[in-house]
Amino acid sequence: MPSQADDAARSLTVHWDDPMIGASAAKGLSGLEYLREMAEGRIAPPPVAKLLGFHFVRADQGEVEFSFLPHESHFNPIGSVHGGVISTLLDSAMGCSVHSLLPRGKAYTTLELKVNFVRAVLPANGKLLCRGKVIHAGGRMATAEGHLQDEAGKLYAHATTTCMIFDTRAS
Repeated sequence: MPSQADDAARSLTVHWDDPMIGASAAKGLSGLEYLREMAEGRIAPPPVAKLLGFHFVRADQGEVEFSFLPHESHFNPIGSVHGGVISTLLDSAMGCSVHSLLPRGKAYTTLELKVNFVRAVLPANGKLLCRGKVIHAGGRMATAEGHLQDEAGKLYAHATTTCMIFDTRAS
């Protein structure tokens, strides 16, 4: 039976900023400007990034990269990082790669997501990098791919997405 000390060591406190401040700032910036402001700490990351512990590494035209340190708070019932956490990370990286191409006044949403899990993700894997890259961007649809790898380049998961692009005035 776990002791109270074990329980205290296994707690997680998450603090985040008002997400609507960043959402409002996004309306006046291009997608790439917005993402770079976030990557440089001038706009707070979304609460989901704080909750799951992923961080911007870089944002370029059509490509983004996040870092992620797996933790046991991400575990599924069999003791590896839950596929939903990995899917969220890949969805975020691919979506942000699409966002990086959008002019001011445009937004996106994920329409479809396909994830392939190649191997288990564990805290022992250390820091992982998740890269999203646009494959095609049109006026109303974009596709992107994502890869989750360790620092040596070993692949843990890969994914594709289709995103819908729309005017923010219509949202």
